[in-house]
Amino acid sequence: MSSENRKTPLFKLNQPDDTYKFQPLPEPFGEYPYRLNSGLTLPDPHKMVFQIAGDTGGLKSPSFQKLIAEEMSKQYHQAKSPADQPLFLYHVGDIVYHFGEAEQYERQFFIPYKDYPAPIYAIAGNHDSDVNPNVKTPYSSLASFTSVFCGKTPRPVPFGTKLNRMSGMQPHVYWTLQTPLANIIGLHSNVPKFGVITEEQKRWFIEELKQAATERAEKAIVVCVHHAPYSADFNHSSSLPMINFLEDCFEAAGVTPDLVLSGHVHNYQRFNKTYANGEVVPFIVCGAGGFDEMHWLVESDDLEFTDKSDLFDHVTLENACTMQHGFLNLEIEKTELGHQINGKYYAIPHEGLKPGEDASLFEEFTYFCKHGDKQVVQ
Repeated sequence: MSSENRKTPLFKLNQPDDTYKFQPLPEPFGEYPYRLNSGLTLPDPHKMVFQIAGDTGGLKSPSFQKLIAEEMSKQYHQAKSPADQPLFLYHVGDIVYHFGEAEQYERQFFIPYKDYPAPIYAIAGNHDSDVNPNVKTPYSSLASFTSVFCGKTPRPVPFGTKLNRMSGMQPHVYWTLQTPLANIIGLHSNVPKFGVITEEQKRWFIEELKQAATERAEKAIVVCVHHAPYSADFNHSSSLPMINFLEDCFEAAGVTPDLVLSGHVHNYQRFNKTYANGEVVPFIVCGAGGFDEMHWLVESDDLEFTDKSDLFDHVTLENACTMQHGFLNLEIEKTELGHQINGKYYAIPHEGLKPGEDASLFEEFTYFCKHGDKQVVQ
């Protein structure tokens, strides 16, 4: 079986324990339970469109991050109606490589996204959260990230020169974005290779799931975490800590989300997980947003990986796009019977685009969510 025919996630064997890289979290900027009302007014009250990208930063080849930003902006300006324009970009982490330094935001974020026409929300990736041990002036983990994305009121960012944006108003590094058709719960999974989430954040997450469930008739539940729970790539593969964390929380809350989004792995993968009650939850990796090093899928005869785990029994890899950069457009549509989640993943060849060429549509998918009962219908 080739990597292109792979149908299961994998664990990478014999991985060293790097949990010592964990960094303490900053103090919150807002009040518990760290929710931000987007204040969005939908042109069509039954439809909401937004974009997802991850791992957009990079030092070696800035043309890729620039292309992704330009293609997402192009879709905003070329939308056939106001209801089809993306309302915001949700970034699933790794904005700045390799240590979240303030001086890198100009090159890796402010310049590529200076013309992006909509708000940008984000969770931090492991590189955004890390600290460079060799700098002359010490700084704290996430100090730059919170300067750009967090705060009680918008304010000038204290670094960079080519800025079109004030700071964001995210209340913490883990937080919930409240929108008219979805509650988007963003987690912070810290620096270690497979992620670490504190007990304090775990308790918060369980309560946020319960709260989101009280609004499920009106809003879908979307969970975002940088470290991908499921993956079949050669560099990271699946994260056992993230799988255990999410499943423990879903069970404790008695709630499963309608969609889980991640980055960390530099490609696109869409998994379906079928739960005992028949629910199908998509777990989507969307981490090909610009970093020049891409991650391919593992060949079946590679002995450094295994798919032998009960945790994978009901998880299937539905599709994957490797060795191309890309981003995801999501549309949440409210119907009389529930919510429909429509996705379109757009890819850009590693060699780039020709003049006048657009990102190509790699795949479309649809999930229907009725009272927590999700079924793939297309």
